[in-house]
Amino acid sequence: MDSYIQFERVSFSHGRRVILDQVDLVIPRGKITAIMGPSGTGKTTLLRLIGGQIRARSGRVMVNGLDMGRASRSELLAMRRRLGMLFQNGALFTDLTAGENVAFPLREHSRLPEDIIQRIIALKLQAVGLLSAADQMPAALSGGMSRRVALARALALDPELMLYDEPFTGQDPINLGVLLRLIASLNKALGLTSVLVSHDVTEALSIADQVFVINEGRVVGSGSPEDLLVQKAQSPFLQQFLDGVPDAVTGQSETEARNLAVALGLGVPTVPMAEQESVQ
Repeated sequence: MDSYIQFERVSFSHGRRVILDQVDLVIPRGKITAIMGPSGTGKTTLLRLIGGQIRARSGRVMVNGLDMGRASRSELLAMRRRLGMLFQNGALFTDLTAGENVAFPLREHSRLPEDIIQRIIALKLQAVGLLSAADQMPAALSGGMSRRVALARALALDPELMLYDEPFTGQDPINLGVLLRLIASLNKALGLTSVLVSHDVTEALSIADQVFVINEGRVVGSGSPEDLLVQKAQSPFLQQFLDGVPDAVTGQSETEARNLAVALGLGVPTVPMAEQESVQ
């Protein structure tokens, strides 16, 4: 398997709080890799390490052969020109039209003539189905449309690597379906390497080629979506996370649940029929 990104025993912390603890993972070239886990478990930290915004406390992060911990400023800038990022909230510039948002990275990082920039704007907006929205301001766009314009902007410089930070958050079912199809089809058509951070299990598994599940700073599950379905039979945490099972079902007895309800002043739940019969 040709890898694009490697984490080798990577650790990262904020003060005394350990965010990542001896993490090893390999992200293949040309595939969609989903990184999933509960909130606050280090998923976005992984993206920041990949993008070179922060450096690991120990271990090594390699991106397309570049050691991110030793890279010079010029090497980081060159790498970032090959990287596209879709932020959780889209992060469009509110004082620029949709088309001008897409043009922004082209004007900042290239010397292309204006007629070529306009053609690229049209091409990228057409790719996400929003060519007609080129002259609209972000305030006039729906949440789903804003996310797609942000995707067009992220693709403006034809990146090799795409990073998605919680791309499905706040999307209605229709826009969610459109976004899922776009990410999958663009990845295949453009030969991208995509890293998708999400806690939306169903959506992420539907398009991912490979998945890593992180909990408390460690990788607790990895492989294809099919592999994870097998692994969850041996892991209470994976079963709970992937199936969305509450604590009371996976690890809390019925007696403990009743005692907790009483302690919270919620009253005593109805005694199940089986217990009533045993008492009688």
